[in-house]
Amino acid sequence: MSLRQKLLLLMSLTVAAAVAAVAWTVLIRIRHVFEQRDQEETALFVSQFQHEFQHRSAEVAAAVDHLAASERARSMAFEMVQSGDAWPYLKEAQSMAQLAQLDFLEIVGPDGNVVSSAQFPARFGYPEPAVLVSSSAVASSSQDAFLKREELPDGSATLGLFAVRSIKSAEPAVRLIGGKRLDQGFLADLPAAPAMTIGLYAEDASKDSSAGFDAASYYQASGAVPNASRYASIIQTARKTGQQNSAILYLTSHREDSVNVTAIPLKSTSGAVLAVLTVAISRSGLVAAQQHIRAIAYAVASGGILLAIAFSLWITARVSHPIEQLARAAEDVAAGNWDARVPERGRDEVTVLARSFNHMTGELTAQRERLVQSERVAAWRELARRLAHELKNPLFPLQITVENLVRARALPAQEFNEVFDESTRTLGMEIANLKTIIGRFSDFSKMPKPQTEPIDARDVIERVRSLYEATAEPGLAFQTEISSDPMPLNADPELLHRALSNLVLNAMDAMPNGGTLTLAARPLEAHIEIRVSDTGQGLTPEECERLFTPYYTTRQKGTGLGLAIVQSVIADHGGTIAVESSPAHGATFIITLPQSSSGPQA
Repeated sequence: MSLRQKLLLLMSLTVAAAVAAVAWTVLIRIRHVFEQRDQEETALFVSQFQHEFQHRSAEVAAAVDHLAASERARSMAFEMVQSGDAWPYLKEAQSMAQLAQLDFLEIVGPDGNVVSSAQFPARFGYPEPAVLVSSSAVASSSQDAFLKREELPDGSATLGLFAVRSIKSAEPAVRLIGGKRLDQGFLADLPAAPAMTIGLYAEDASKDSSAGFDAASYYQASGAVPNASRYASIIQTARKTGQQNSAILYLTSHREDSVNVTAIPLKSTSGAVLAVLTVAISRSGLVAAQQHIRAIAYAVASGGILLAIAFSLWITARVSHPIEQLARAAEDVAAGNWDARVPERGRDEVTVLARSFNHMTGELTAQRERLVQSERVAAWRELARRLAHELKNPLFPLQITVENLVRARALPAQEFNEVFDESTRTLGMEIANLKTIIGRFSDFSKMPKPQTEPIDARDVIERVRSLYEATAEPGLAFQTEISSDPMPLNADPELLHRALSNLVLNAMDAMPNGGTLTLAARPLEAHIEIRVSDTGQGLTPEECERLFTPYYTTRQKGTGLGLAIVQSVIADHGGTIAVESSPAHGATFIITLPQSSSGPQA
């Protein structure tokens, strides 16, 4: 992965993570704010509901009190107690209920049986459980209104708010039990906030309670509750526990249709749950706000990623591109182009790095020139020392011979002729030796430039093998390990033949008592590797280091220029030569030459 890609990925992830963290924090905060608002609105509604419930209770109690204190009720109760006959008042409850605007009203005699019922006339003579409770609790004039299910003539039962009062004009007392329905009208009068829906679940007592949730018994001010079955779990929990509880309900598959519901159980005087009031606050505002924030987050993240791309491109132009230029310049320097430079723009750290690189390459160039000059001086000094040493050896015999000739002049003619003949032979041999030394030095200093042409390395190796294998001494065996694959080279066949011949001759001289000389060659990717191995005495590490130095030799009859010439030939062909050896294990010379892309011409 390039620096540009890493920068783009890092910046994109940073922007996405930052936006995600902010969006998540805002979403959590908004949800907390909405939930807190819902709790406050629910608590406010519960308080207002309790106030409205108490107000309705007071209205019902006041209406029943007014009826119990009326002259009509007192006269009826007195006559009923005196005569003991309740039949004349069978329909009295209906007219009194209409007068007091009550939905329910029953007149209960001293024996606790119904004398007259406005909502259910057929209940005449039936006991009324509400007045069978202790008179100090329910029948007392100070008792507040209470919840009660009331049976109707059609067999159903409805929920109502009731109050019981005694008519005090006679003893034993005649009682009035009156009430009003808790129906849709009651729910419509409750002070509901916007986006708040009030529902009442009052299950019909005539139905089997074990059957579970009855959607028909759940209604709101406008009628039936949509998706009523979704409220079943929270309503059933409130009925079983008798405790207020809250939950988030999803009415449809869409999140915006979810509601925050609080279920409030409504109990009778005995503590039994008669109904459940539900307060549902829509979460559409919360969901819309969350979706809006998510949309903003996506937009910001997209914009941030685009900015990250632009910023990464800018950084690439200011940082990555100069670094790539610096890398290419470093590769050029490594390849031998010591004049490579990188442009210097600006004053930032990258420019400082480029300036330092240019300064370094300039110093390297200067040091290289100084090193080359030093090496040249050292090389010529070494050549001069070696040449002086080589020339000194034949000069000493020449000097002795000349001195002998000078002394021989005083000898008789016959002896002088003998000395003269011997001296002239010696002078001729040493002068020939001097010519040989000077000729080899001249050849080394005037190595011809290679005349390259497409060849196959196998042909050159085979030519050298066939030339020297025929003249090898007994006991010296030639062995070849040449790959069958083509090994194309662009080389001077004569110079390469001369270099390989020199190595083969050295290997043969290293095995005077016989051995095995191995010629091997194989292609290695973009190079050709040629090996010349012997099984002679080998070389020490010090000898391996100095082996290619001009005039350095390990043989008594060597001039020390052969391997130097081989190294020069291989270097002119763009290759390298190395030696691997250890004492008593022979030596191996390894030549590596660049492989040609095209083979030899046919």
